[in-house]
Amino acid sequence: MPLLRSLFLLLPALAATAIPAAESVIRSQEHAFRAVAVARGLEFPWSLAFLPDGRRLVTERPGRLRLLDSDWTLDPKPVQGLPEIAASGQGGLLDVALHPRFAENGLIYLSYTARGAGGIGTEVARGRLVDHRLENVQVIFRQQPKSNGGRHFGSRLVFDRNGLLYITLGDRGEQERAQKTDDLAGKIVRLHDDGRIPKDNPFVKQPGVRPEIFSLGNRNVQGAALHPATGELWTHEHGPQGGDEVNIIRAGRNYGWPVITYGVEYVIGTKIGEGTHKPGMEQPLHIWVPSIAPSGLAIYQGDRFPRWRGDLFVGALRGQELVRLRFDGERQVKEERLLNGTLGRIRDVRAGPDGYLYVLTDAGDGEIVRLEPATAP
Repeated sequence: MPLLRSLFLLLPALAATAIPAAESVIRSQEHAFRAVAVARGLEFPWSLAFLPDGRRLVTERPGRLRLLDSDWTLDPKPVQGLPEIAASGQGGLLDVALHPRFAENGLIYLSYTARGAGGIGTEVARGRLVDHRLENVQVIFRQQPKSNGGRHFGSRLVFDRNGLLYITLGDRGEQERAQKTDDLAGKIVRLHDDGRIPKDNPFVKQPGVRPEIFSLGNRNVQGAALHPATGELWTHEHGPQGGDEVNIIRAGRNYGWPVITYGVEYVIGTKIGEGTHKPGMEQPLHIWVPSIAPSGLAIYQGDRFPRWRGDLFVGALRGQELVRLRFDGERQVKEERLLNGTLGRIRDVRAGPDGYLYVLTDAGDGEIVRLEPATAP
């Protein structure tokens, strides 16, 4: 009887975190769908990339790059040849992206945290994927200066239509660095695919400004995607206590952190900076107060969910949900919360080439979950 009683007490807790069974239909405002786990047993998965041959790459924050076969079987052998990674706090192996001409050159890009003079910071390396190994690995970017502490590394990677690479960089928990122009913390940088600095970067000719910088005043961008219609870089970033933001990143713009913000200090709740507006600093397109702790961003364009086309999908760590946003141009017109508390913390959201949406759960036994259309009963 004590054993039965213990099992009875445990069942509600298990139900609260279980993935809906494949036959369970979830209704949203636009579509009915199922959430189906296609891969399990990943240790804090952070990012997902789809290879042209049907396989997938997934990063695990402790420092492993894993291959998933076309049937989603997880290869037990991690990819070898990665650069040296310092997994500390929120850092480790983070984003993965394919070169726009991957089919020709086989190049993949990794963002990760590494140690160096002064501490730890975000770096980006590229290498050619050959079987289970990265070959000819080159570090093409190192955040400077490095510092101590284990938070706010940013680390999303996005290529634009011209093949230029955008790298998001957090403020490392040191607010004032986001406004310093000789410091890469709290910035988004833009580079050529080999790490060279584009001649038309906004600050190339300005003394005292790092030429890599494309935008500044960004607290910690962990969601970034190229808009399929405009080709512009859309992002979201973590606020402090409140004040998570959605922004369009434009050359040379200052996004305000920590001078302006819609959030307040943790615990004590006091004001940060000068308020919410200041001339010369950008206003967000959308904010979340209280914070949802956004991570991962996809702009859906597939055929599986036609009424979701053009919508933004944002993972939420603190909110433990998937947020759907609809914009009319740059005006937000709809927000819907999906999967609330069902999967746990959502780290990344990806739109697959098969038209499905995929989410990665932020857990020691993390999962990749596919959203599939369903006909509601």
